[in-house]
Amino acid sequence: MGDARDCGGSGLAFEVLDPAPVGVAVTRGPAHRLVYMNATYRAQYGDPPLGATLAEAFPGAAQTRFDHVLATGEQMVLTAAPSSMAPADRDGEERFFTSSLSRISFGPGDHGVLVVAMEVTEQIATSRQIQAIADERSRILRRYQSLMRISAQIIWVTGPEGDVIEASPSWERVTGQPWEEFRGQGWLAMIHPADRAATLDSWWRAVDSVADVWEHSYLLRMADGGYRHFQVRAVPIRENGEVVEWVGACSDVEDAWREGRRQRLLDRAAAATADLTSLEDMLGALTGVIVPALADGCGVHLVTDLTGNVRGGTPFVAERIASAARDGLNALPTYSEEYLGSTNAFVTAVRRRRPILKRFPPGQPPPDLAPSGTQAWLAANGVNSLLILPVVVDGAVPAVVTAVACGDRSPISQADIALLSQMFDHAHDALSSAIRFQRAQQIALALQHSLLAEPPLLPDLRIAARYRASPAAAEVGGDWYDSFVLPDGATMIAIGDVAGHDLAAAVVMSQLRNMLRALAMDRREPPGEILTRLNIAMESLADGITATCALARVEPCHGGYRLNYAIAGHLPPLLVTPDGTGCFLLGAASPLLGFRHDQTCASALRPLPPRSTLLLYTDGLVEHPGEHLDVGLERLRQLAETLAREPVEKFCDKLLSGLPTTGLDDIAVIALRLPTHIPPANG
Repeated sequence: MGDARDCGGSGLAFEVLDPAPVGVAVTRGPAHRLVYMNATYRAQYGDPPLGATLAEAFPGAAQTRFDHVLATGEQMVLTAAPSSMAPADRDGEERFFTSSLSRISFGPGDHGVLVVAMEVTEQIATSRQIQAIADERSRILRRYQSLMRISAQIIWVTGPEGDVIEASPSWERVTGQPWEEFRGQGWLAMIHPADRAATLDSWWRAVDSVADVWEHSYLLRMADGGYRHFQVRAVPIRENGEVVEWVGACSDVEDAWREGRRQRLLDRAAAATADLTSLEDMLGALTGVIVPALADGCGVHLVTDLTGNVRGGTPFVAERIASAARDGLNALPTYSEEYLGSTNAFVTAVRRRRPILKRFPPGQPPPDLAPSGTQAWLAANGVNSLLILPVVVDGAVPAVVTAVACGDRSPISQADIALLSQMFDHAHDALSSAIRFQRAQQIALALQHSLLAEPPLLPDLRIAARYRASPAAAEVGGDWYDSFVLPDGATMIAIGDVAGHDLAAAVVMSQLRNMLRALAMDRREPPGEILTRLNIAMESLADGITATCALARVEPCHGGYRLNYAIAGHLPPLLVTPDGTGCFLLGAASPLLGFRHDQTCASALRPLPPRSTLLLYTDGLVEHPGEHLDVGLERLRQLAETLAREPVEKFCDKLLSGLPTTGLDDIAVIALRLPTHIPPANG
């Protein structure tokens, strides 16, 4: 460093710069000869000899910068610039320096350049790493944002308390719900009402307990107004051990859900019908599978084509044998029987053997869509769609299944129809085995209906009759009813039961009914005397035939109506007053028909209050094996009392659907409803 102290008369002592932590070098004159370098500078740039020119010491140096500073005296500062004077590091990486060049004077007209340099290579490397990380995060964010815009999934973010805090373009695209409505807890409005409570409860439990993962499924409303199944999955994001937000994704799983449901329902349908043998039982069991998984309500009707029979031009009878409805809906009576015109959608579906699907505003079904009893139910329960599905078995249509969706539930779809059809296709073999029995029963039922007369239409009295064949027997039975108007204007109603359950019993039943009508028309006499003559006439029939009968004559009398009745071995008539009081008419009892006895069958008189209901019925309505008959009669009376104000047709239907019956015997009922007004006196 002795040479360094030779300042050439400048008066400068450069040795004071030796311990400086930055590199310091001095050049002199236009050739820029090195006259001083401290240890730090030598470590940064190497150790060329003093006295060498800049070009000799550092061949790659930017000498023009030195020339400019020397000539002008302007200071030059280079910040974090790569240096061509310093060699590369051991790994060959470029080195960076922040340096300044200033002119110094050694004497008049004798100038040089003072170089102060500090290496910042590590800082630059760190800065570049930080920038690279920032750039990568920016790219990831842009990709994430793009994914949110194009993904089939929904991405969403909530705060630590579970309320939505960021807009979700994918949520708005799928649901149509804008950010202003989506934020906070507004997203709940898009969840199906039936799923909201369970979803909210599950979500709050996950937030409160800070679950590692929240998973849930719900029905989500789409932008088009329909609903699809979504699987939602969310995780908490933590910083320093604290939850700062939740990030979640919703995936459309409708197709997978439908496939899983399809298999589950087919398995349930197979299990439900596995041990059943009758068509009615099988179809009834399937309603419990359909509701509520596929529909809000379901009914099964047996159909009988009456074309060719005299039924006022009505070609079909629909007999509902089973129904089911989800909780919250009014229940349909299990049993009803209605005659359908040719324009009814039921008839069209049966004739075409193809399903009919109708969609309409909730509670506004088009007219003549269903049997009248069902039509009113559709309106009362806000039904938005109705499927009429003929059940085709071996080329025949023994039954029709109806399924409905109500209120906010998505209307029944073509996919639902396909699944229902598949369900019945899978049950085809079991149904085919039952259909042979059912076909024989339908033939017997058609024969039975042909032997039973329709009640007359009267200006004041209302009469309704129902016949329900035993599902356990394929043959016609001996139960019968009849009603007609006598020449003197009185109305007769009758009911009876011939012993046996075969074609012979049906033939005798028809003969007895015809003879009874002829004997009643012949004379104006009490019902007991008519039954007495009928008992005598039965001697002309086959030996060993026995029967029971209840015969009632209803006629105006002294400003009201009176009943004259007789009972031959039959169950007592039931009289129900409009205030809901019922009593059995136990008078005028005589032995059953078919045995010769000398006594005339008794008759009894009783006044009939306005709007009261007189019911005649056969034992299949009340009898149960091992149970005392009085128990069944009391059950009938209690139910009939609750139906006192129902129209007489519904009175009969609800008795058949509301009473537990064994299915081992036929059931016949005939009911007469008195008018409100008082008829003219008649003797």
